[in-house]
Amino acid sequence: MKLLALLLSSFVILHSSFSAQPNIILIMADDFGYECVTANGGESYQTPHLDRLAANGMRFEHCHSQPLCTPTRVQLMTGKYNVRNYLNFGTLVRTETTFGHLMKKAGYATGICGKWQLGREKDSPQHFGFDESLLWQQTRRPPRYANPGLELNGEEKEYPQGSYGPTLINDFALEFVTRHQEKPFFLYYPMILTHDPYQPTPDSADWDPKISSEAKQRDVKHFAEMVAYMDKMIGRLDAKLGELGIRDNTLLLFTGDNGTGKGATSRFKGADFPGGKGSTTHSGHHVPLIASWPAVMKQGRVNRDLVSCADFLPTLCAAAGASVPEGLDGISFLPQLRGETGTPREAIYMWYSPRQGNDPKVKELAFDHRHKLYRTGELYDLQSDPMEKTPLTGDQPARAKLQVVLNQYTEARPAELDRQFETATPKTPKKGKKKNKAK
Repeated sequence: MKLLALLLSSFVILHSSFSAQPNIILIMADDFGYECVTANGGESYQTPHLDRLAANGMRFEHCHSQPLCTPTRVQLMTGKYNVRNYLNFGTLVRTETTFGHLMKKAGYATGICGKWQLGREKDSPQHFGFDESLLWQQTRRPPRYANPGLELNGEEKEYPQGSYGPTLINDFALEFVTRHQEKPFFLYYPMILTHDPYQPTPDSADWDPKISSEAKQRDVKHFAEMVAYMDKMIGRLDAKLGELGIRDNTLLLFTGDNGTGKGATSRFKGADFPGGKGSTTHSGHHVPLIASWPAVMKQGRVNRDLVSCADFLPTLCAAAGASVPEGLDGISFLPQLRGETGTPREAIYMWYSPRQGNDPKVKELAFDHRHKLYRTGELYDLQSDPMEKTPLTGDQPARAKLQVVLNQYTEARPAELDRQFETATPKTPKKGKKKNKAK
């Protein structure tokens, strides 16, 4: 009887540990492409903490974002393709539901730290479901690295000379997980590294604790140092979870918001790889995805399924047991994290329109592992022509397959969004020749 009671007790403890809501941390690096991670085949940078997470978790080879920061952030946080809800650069429409709302509704303590760029309202993070926030580029745009200006829960805050923005934000992350270790928490950590300006970090030989301008000490040689510091901050957070005894039941996801910034050329699998941020070639939207969840993922694996940044919201909700809204474009990849087949994508659709000014130009495309088709008709073989130099001719089967994907979104753009964009965006005067008054 004692043995049976012991076995039953062990079963209850084991079952409760796996059925409990996991803590969830989503880390997103800024301007950090797939080629920058050593575990992916990168040869230019030191990423030991990311490599270790990949070795003991899951490394995805085909994760894709939008080619630019705000478009990705909107898609990531809402689970919808930009065609449905993207207004313009620097804006997240305030009627949208985000994963912050959904995780909070599921009983999670919610926090966000890092880069915002989704609306200048003082209450923006809290409006979108985050209880606590420490952000850069919320109500203003001061320096982000040496001696930065940040917003703590919407309040503008200056820091002592010698401080470093990425460290301050990482400190907030450590404090957040420590304060909420007794209940499930969700931390969204959109890092400010490794975006330009490429400047020294506190670990650099030429670090200057007195500068307060992003116009100084700019040199692409510092990009490698910024990558190393970003990796160090991830390792610091991972170590804190271990110290608190909550690492096993914490799902940690790491990705990038778009390709590496132009001007930073890396070595990748024996060849030079120029940063492609802003481009609809794969160098602009192929980003790393690494997942670590020790309680569920027992050994390192590599996954080749297509993943869109729209897929994160349903994945987080599935892991948390949260309700998922209707009308999403994302597909949960939680089954793959558990070692199951899941529902892999056959293709990814992209509607890309930066709208940083009054230019409404759109690039629309669909792609799978091998081919990419633009709405304008160009079809490329991504294996033989990754930089999309020479369109294929003829009616290949790939064209018909991807055209079906494009056709699904022909009428998906709400006309009201474009009217709102035209109304809200100041028009740039056309340049013309000055008329001579005197003859």
